[in-house]
Amino acid sequence: MPAKNQNKKAELLQGTLDMLILKTLTVGKLHGYAIARQIQQASGEALVVEEGSLYPALHRMQRRGWIEHEWGLSESNRRAKYYQLTSAGRKQLTAEKKRWNRFVEAITVVMNPVPEA
Repeated sequence: MPAKNQNKKAELLQGTLDMLILKTLTVGKLHGYAIARQIQQASGEALVVEEGSLYPALHRMQRRGWIEHEWGLSESNRRAKYYQLTSAGRKQLTAEKKRWNRFVEAITVVMNPVPEA
């Protein structure tokens, strides 16, 4: 019988990565690795954002005008892109939060139906 993995990582639901990145950038400018690390820490290590998902998402969000970047030096003195929210990104985050809350409410109703009297 396989051993149970107590540190099981949760898979991101499709469409949630953009919202998580936007939320993470509300603290200020961060480079890619710091964004991924912040999401992982904020989730209690349950969510891991892989580079293969993170960087395409950052590029897509930049094309949509939700984030912008500037070059700077990382903590290890390496050149890095620092991403920050734009006003369009803040509006998108608000829309994403509303959509997420509706989704959670709908799932909650399905999973916890009110017994009929």
